[in-house]
Amino acid sequence: MLRMMLRPRWVLALLAALGIAAAFATLAQWQVSRAVEEAKVVERPTEQVRPLAEVVVPDAPTEQAATGQRVSVRGMLVAGDTVLVQGRVNDGATGWWVVAHLEVTDAAPGGLPVALGWTPDEATAREALAEVDAAARSGGDVEVVGRFLPSEAPIQPEDDEDPQVMRTVAVAHLINLWEDYDERPVYFGYVTAAEPVAGLEAISSPPPEQQAELNWLNVFYAIEWIVFGGFAVYLWYRLVRDAVEREREEAAEAAAASEAAARD
Repeated sequence: MLRMMLRPRWVLALLAALGIAAAFATLAQWQVSRAVEEAKVVERPTEQVRPLAEVVVPDAPTEQAATGQRVSVRGMLVAGDTVLVQGRVNDGATGWWVVAHLEVTDAAPGGLPVALGWTPDEATAREALAEVDAAARSGGDVEVVGRFLPSEAPIQPEDDEDPQVMRTVAVAHLINLWEDYDERPVYFGYVTAAEPVAGLEAISSPPPEQQAELNWLNVFYAIEWIVFGGFAVYLWYRLVRDAVEREREEAAEAAAASEAAARD
């Protein structure tokens, strides 16, 4: 088959196939460059404070557009439902969040976890928790301005740990801790308060990274051009192989005819 490939007509055919493949590769590169150039950054006004009612509703999944959005919400803190979430990193340091239960009053009614601040010291966190519960018992609406984030997944405590230890703000876990919270509406996310309660530090909650969206149609076209280029070379190979097989068949037939003539 190698001798067949080296014949002038097939060498020229190979050069033509390689030229076509190179042209298709150039077109594929151009399509990829267009996809990169036309990549658009999805810009969301996350730093503009919006009412919670415009961003999310209770008992519904958190949409991508709501993730990281700064919101304002009013409601009543529920005494006894405040918890500590440990292992939270704030500007490189590990500590505790104080997370309260807010019953929303200026949007669709529902329970909403609000992280009211961070501290590296557990004792300080417990003091802040007690003060939040004391303030909740006095009643009255409070306003929280902060960043809305989707509910986190719960983490199973270690075997020797308190089963109620929390390391994430998991709404599914919290509603089991909130008193008499059976089938009432709940927001599947939480708010990190921009202004911490007394004794705590502000939670570091940067805006979400803006993501660029590739033009996938151009990427698809680039893949098509690569496939076409490969097909051009494969087609040349098939033509050469078919020619070799035809010559072998013709040679075998000629040999068989010669043997038959010799016998006669």
